[in-house]
Amino acid sequence: MSALSNNLIHWHKNHGRKDLPWQIETNPYKVWISEVMLQQTQVKTVIPYFQRFMERYPDIDSLANSDENEVLSYWSGLGYYSRGRNLLKSAKILQDRFHSQMPNSSEELQLLPGIGKSTAGAIQSLGFKLKAPILDGNAKRVLVRYFRIKDPVDLASTSKLLWKIAEDNLPEKDCNIYTQAIMDVGALICKRTNPNCIECPLSKNCISLLENKQNLLPAKSPKKEKALKKVFWLIMRNEEGEVLLENRNSKGVWQGLWSFPEFTEEKERNKYIKQMQVSYKKIEERIKLKHSFTHYKLDIDIATIEVKGDFQNSSNNKVWFNNERTKDVGLPAPVSKVLEASNDANCFM
Repeated sequence: MSALSNNLIHWHKNHGRKDLPWQIETNPYKVWISEVMLQQTQVKTVIPYFQRFMERYPDIDSLANSDENEVLSYWSGLGYYSRGRNLLKSAKILQDRFHSQMPNSSEELQLLPGIGKSTAGAIQSLGFKLKAPILDGNAKRVLVRYFRIKDPVDLASTSKLLWKIAEDNLPEKDCNIYTQAIMDVGALICKRTNPNCIECPLSKNCISLLENKQNLLPAKSPKKEKALKKVFWLIMRNEEGEVLLENRNSKGVWQGLWSFPEFTEEKERNKYIKQMQVSYKKIEERIKLKHSFTHYKLDIDIATIEVKGDFQNSSNNKVWFNNERTKDVGLPAPVSKVLEASNDANCFM
């Protein structure tokens, strides 16, 4: 056993996290759901989503028998919605091809949408207690600093090196404890900024710390400026206080979610309003909203109108929603933000 794995396992016995919801009466299914939710998302954010999700979908069959709209309603606000869609797709595959059981091999796990090598390793290690490496963001940061890997971590050559290091340092037993320990140290101690090296169980042998370089690592290639995309939303309210939302049935980051009618140009929005065969009152106050994705930024211009009388909706993907009903469908984070501001203050902030 390497000094790295030995120190991590020893540390975990007294300091590691052992009472997270997915650690209680754990099984491969719980590990899978939690690992997917934890991708690009903090533990404190995931916990209430995980608990609500597991109450509705306690096993593979309950998830496989659901539909995308309902699954996304339980994912609403968590972001990266392709994760929720992939969970549903994977559950159906597990039901059809694996008798509603999680496979325990990395190769079979990676056949499921949304599961890569690291997530497969976590399921094997934490769910099945098998010897398998992981390389999530926390583990990667610990290894980079401990061995002082100077090259940018987003390079393929660096990734290959880190996977070899991860595999070489796996203990022969207690691999599940080691896996949880390296994730915990990365999340709680070896943080991105201001790592708490005094409390770190690896400090004696951490090369970056010995050379006082820990705050410079991990290194990344220079960031490219995110592209800016401008869109125009239309908020329509009827006399009952309902809002008109449309289902995003085209491919994209918000596929399957419900949002306000969207236009690429302001003149398209104005034309749409003029063509409506119904009287309306235009709210003069305009709202500006920005939302950032991984690869681009969204600049949203929002106009609001109050519709009078009976608005005939000719499209099946546009539906009137009241406050309660919006809680039962998947909404993009900026849509939820606008609706909450409207409901709290009776105006848009």
